[in-house]
Amino acid sequence: MAMIDPSRIEEHMPVIGSDGQPVGTVDRVEGNRIKLTRAGDQTGGGQHHVLPLDAVASCDGGQVRLSMPAEEARRLATQGMAGPERAPDLGR
Repeated sequence: MAMIDPSRIEEHMPVIGSDGQPVGTVDRVEGNRIKLTRAGDQTGGGQHHVLPLDAVASCDGGQVRLSMPAEEARRLATQGMAGPERAPDLGR
């Protein structure tokens, strides 16, 4: 499956899981990731979360549709915060 053209993803677009449930709202695209707004944080943590662009199935009708259910996307987005760019130095 080809990755979606990131220029089609716009600020404030809703991000919807494959099950039709909301995941969050686009803040911006950063490289190969979508950063979600804090206000749209469905986990209640009030933090930015990120999703990989390859999780996007389509971008049309003013929405970003994912290739996975919302619950799975929320888990992935939360785990994404510990990616290489934000991984804490554990002194190991």
